[in-house]
Amino acid sequence: MGKPTGFIEFGRELPAKRSVEERRLDYKEIEPIGNEDSSKTQAARCMDCGIPFCHNGCPLGNIIPEFNDAVYEGNWEYAYQILSSTNNFPEFTGRICPAPCEASCVLGINKPPVAIEFIEKSIIETAYEKGYVKPRIPSKRTGKKVAVIGSGPAGLAASAQLNYAGHWVTLFERADQIGGLLRYGIPDFKLEKTVVSRRVEVMKAEGVTFKTNVNVGVDLTAEDLLRDFDAVVLTIGSTEPRNITIPGWQAYYGKGVHAAMEFLSQQNKRVSYTDRVKDHRGDEYKNGEIWATDKHVVVIGGGDTGSDCVGTSNRHKATTITQVEVMPAPKYDDKSQPFYKVRDERTPWPNWPLTKRTSTSHEEGCERFWAIAVQEFVGDGENLTGLRIADITGERTLEDGRKAPITENERVVPCDLALIAAGFVHPQQELIEQFGIETDLRKNIKAAENSYSTSVEKVFAAGDCRRGQSLVVWAISEGREAARKVDEFLMGESMLDAKEVGLFNPAFSHA
Repeated sequence: MGKPTGFIEFGRELPAKRSVEERRLDYKEIEPIGNEDSSKTQAARCMDCGIPFCHNGCPLGNIIPEFNDAVYEGNWEYAYQILSSTNNFPEFTGRICPAPCEASCVLGINKPPVAIEFIEKSIIETAYEKGYVKPRIPSKRTGKKVAVIGSGPAGLAASAQLNYAGHWVTLFERADQIGGLLRYGIPDFKLEKTVVSRRVEVMKAEGVTFKTNVNVGVDLTAEDLLRDFDAVVLTIGSTEPRNITIPGWQAYYGKGVHAAMEFLSQQNKRVSYTDRVKDHRGDEYKNGEIWATDKHVVVIGGGDTGSDCVGTSNRHKATTITQVEVMPAPKYDDKSQPFYKVRDERTPWPNWPLTKRTSTSHEEGCERFWAIAVQEFVGDGENLTGLRIADITGERTLEDGRKAPITENERVVPCDLALIAAGFVHPQQELIEQFGIETDLRKNIKAAENSYSTSVEKVFAAGDCRRGQSLVVWAISEGREAARKVDEFLMGESMLDAKEVGLFNPAFSHA
């Protein structure tokens, strides 16, 4: 422990964000990278507590007190070794993770928690700057070939780990660039795509083969993969959006009503200077280009994707932006008091606290309504013009036992662009059916948690397609764990890191 009294002497401080006026004019990242001195000061706040609950809060099992201590001592290379032993992509999680580790921080019981996410980002950016991030090339190849389908965080993590184990890994992606959700779902103002490309280049140097514009199931069949590879890992995400099937939905879909990801992916392509008006298959966008400029935008859904739609609409210079959420507003607001002062009784420490979260996108301008029932999409027959909504004041039980909301104050709000950000229900089914893989009741791929194996021999699954829609940090964790199980399947044993082990020196080969 670098400074026993650090948590007493120093308060929690983060680098100042770029001003709202400045950042609304571009798509560059909002939060700057801190300097070494500020990172050391924040790392000094780590208490070296007897039981570091932050380990349990992190889905990756990051060894947080140890890398905090290394940062405080100025030993950045060692800090990077510790961090990268459990996390393949700290440059992603250091930017977009909601930091459940901080919610579990022991200091957070009665003080602001340690700024773990900020320290993590500082470590990896310093490591790139100082040249510590180098390709980790296996010393020996096993001769086994593994196909990974889908290049989101789970696919990237599985590919990296399997390559470290010495297998020949080919990662297939149907889009024109690697990254999946990281590339086409998360806006650049949260994660600039140069950060993704930088990591992809490292993985190429390590020996991973990337194949883009390959729609597995169409361009390449399940039979082809099973014939040509020793194992197949499906990391295809949960990409089937949950639609709001209310009156007017079908009439105005594509005429003002759009899925949030359709809107976000188009903008990410514009920022990346990829094909501005065509999708990855070379066809024109089914519903044309989607712009929020000079429109009354209503975002349906209060989660992260909805927030991303708000930020993007602000940069499009929308006339008005409204976000509606069916759930009631949480009791506490994260901007009014720190978590340790306002924890809801339903989510005591070390649980993730239930609060009303205000994102950087909300700070830029947005009207938010809670406990809202969306009742009808209203239009003139050609285009969407409004959204009929009502306040939810309670619920009643129907004759068949189902619950229905009690509403009042019904009204129509102006809306010529409605973005449905209600989450995702399950992965697309075509490829799953082609493999003949069993699914669970939610239509996710059925794969055992202790083996990640599916009902089809030598086919494994990880990430959102297995566990359902979740966090990027969980996808990375699943990719790592699945890789270990694939390695065991191929070799009879595995020296890849397990989450509960957290060794500092990942195995590079089966020597």
